[in-house]
Amino acid sequence: MLRRTTAALAGSVAALSLLVTACGGAGPDTTPSKATTGKVTFWSFLKGSDHVAEAFNRSHPDIQVTFENVPSNQEYYSKLTNAVKAGTAPDVAVVEYPHLPEFATQGKIEDLSGTLGPVVKERFPEAVRQLVDLGGRTWGVPRDVAPLLLMYRKDFFTRHKIAVPTTWDAYRTMTEQVRKADPDARGGVLFTDNPGLLTALSWQAGAKWFDAGQDSWQVTLDDGPSKRTAAYWGDLAREDLVRSLSAADPFWTSVQKNRTVAYVCASWCAGAHQATVPDQKGKWAVAPVPTWDGKPASGMYGGSSFVIPKGSGNSRAAAEFIKWITTDPEGMKAWVSSGTSSMFPADPALVPVTKAAFGTEYYGGQDLYALGKASYDAVRPGWAWGPVMGATNTALVDRLPKVAGGTVSLPDVLTLAERTTVAQMKQRGMRVTAP
Repeated sequence: MLRRTTAALAGSVAALSLLVTACGGAGPDTTPSKATTGKVTFWSFLKGSDHVAEAFNRSHPDIQVTFENVPSNQEYYSKLTNAVKAGTAPDVAVVEYPHLPEFATQGKIEDLSGTLGPVVKERFPEAVRQLVDLGGRTWGVPRDVAPLLLMYRKDFFTRHKIAVPTTWDAYRTMTEQVRKADPDARGGVLFTDNPGLLTALSWQAGAKWFDAGQDSWQVTLDDGPSKRTAAYWGDLAREDLVRSLSAADPFWTSVQKNRTVAYVCASWCAGAHQATVPDQKGKWAVAPVPTWDGKPASGMYGGSSFVIPKGSGNSRAAAEFIKWITTDPEGMKAWVSSGTSSMFPADPALVPVTKAAFGTEYYGGQDLYALGKASYDAVRPGWAWGPVMGATNTALVDRLPKVAGGTVSLPDVLTLAERTTVAQMKQRGMRVTAP
């Protein structure tokens, strides 16, 4: 199933190469000329990145990695773009899968085909490779995948006799029961500064926002499954059954104060949650994400790769660092042993390593990686990322805060974002046809 899912991305990038010529040819030889020593600057917003850098430095005395924490939103991609333009880019940076095609086609990152391309081909399944092998070249190294899961307060649900929902109809009932049991508590969140969850839930419902043909694109952000998903979550927000919050401090504060007792997230959330709210150990549990018909179905909420931005001063050392943090068992242990990351590795051989290194006491001993695998196996096929996701996401975020107040409907937000996306694609010389 995953092979079919990501095949669409490979096809979209092939079409993108016909429509956009920013990269132009094979480009210069990117094989690093410097020795595998020296300093490496590392930008990341991923939990555990500081521990990974420290662990690498201890085991690689000839390379010194300096970690810099960066914001985990669209501001980060603007910051990275500006740094490339100014010649102040880091040597290693995280780029989530939806943003990789745009960074590659605009020439913001190095072509890794001759350096890390063989590693990607050897270590990762074809389905995962297709997320970073765009237009016949390798632009990043996969780190993790992010299937959907449901996080919930087991003690609250048990105390108030609330069933863990398996369908979206049951999820709505759950949110009503939560508010009735505690008027200050809510059973979900609609994030207003990050469209990633809305995108993942649309994907789960069977949406296909982008489709690329031989010489044109089709864009349908407001297709049937997306409208259904948007209408559902818009109603929950407008009726105050879920909170409308930003994805940063206000959200975690609501969890800390027992005001958010359930929410949809992805496999990486387990580590972030226990690291941010450690005093609620034993109170939370994880379940499969609800679906429309009760049958397994999922989407991807995140997932990251590592790239070498254009202008890196030490590409060879940067490549060595990327290889270690994505394919070495010690690198995997460094990601999760601190308890701040529960990522699901893109390299299948490292799933047992990661599972063994991530403590499960916080969640009462649950096998989170078994849940993650089941969700990953249920990811719907046919999804493809668009070529201007930065503009798409910005258009969504500009209007999301207005949904709860009722001044705009969530389906309308998708329609308006589609118009913005199409206009931006045409401005960049891409042909867009009606679906």
